[in-house]
Amino acid sequence: MLSIFDGIRDIRFISVLVRMLFACFCGTLIGLERSMKNRPAGFRTHILVCLGACIAALTGLYMLLGMSLPVDISRIGGQVVTGLGFIGAGTIIITKKLTIKGLTTAAGLWTTGVIGLAIGSGYVELGLVGTVLVLLAETLVFQWSGMIRTSPEYVVEIAYNNKEALDEVLRLCKDRRMSITNLRIHTLESSGADYAAEVSLRGNVKSEELISAVRLMKGIVSVVVL
Repeated sequence: MLSIFDGIRDIRFISVLVRMLFACFCGTLIGLERSMKNRPAGFRTHILVCLGACIAALTGLYMLLGMSLPVDISRIGGQVVTGLGFIGAGTIIITKKLTIKGLTTAAGLWTTGVIGLAIGSGYVELGLVGTVLVLLAETLVFQWSGMIRTSPEYVVEIAYNNKEALDEVLRLCKDRRMSITNLRIHTLESSGADYAAEVSLRGNVKSEELISAVRLMKGIVSVVVL
């Protein structure tokens, strides 16, 4: 630990105040980066999460050291970490194209809360280093991830008259080395087909090329990209 922070590791009012200010500072830094990218949870949410976790840690320390109560302060931190999971889940959404968004924001909220716990418990330098690493992960690593080539993913809706037609379509996708990430069978009104299926695919085959091949199959009524 760094000796420059030794003066604020106790539970005096000035030490508590400085730690709460550090928590607000770290929450602001992480939250501003999210706000600049128009993410669901902005800097105010991150400030409150970091500050709330800090207060929880400080309360546990006060109950143990200031009031000499037989409390397990690790349980307070554990409850905070569990609660952060519910908050982060609110930022995760599934789009119409069956892609998941908000995971990075949810993970950032969770980490911000843990940073608040570290600062509240007196380990200020850990919280500051954690804040810097979170910002690096959300900025530099985000830019590097754009260099990684990923296979395109799309969803096709297939209307067909016999069950064997769907098996042929799935076999075609596998022959072209496409991954089937999801399959949902449903009904279509006024489509002239007995069955319908939504197939989520990932691979290097263009959707136009796949649709052209599927339309030539026997039993296929229609196929469109959603």
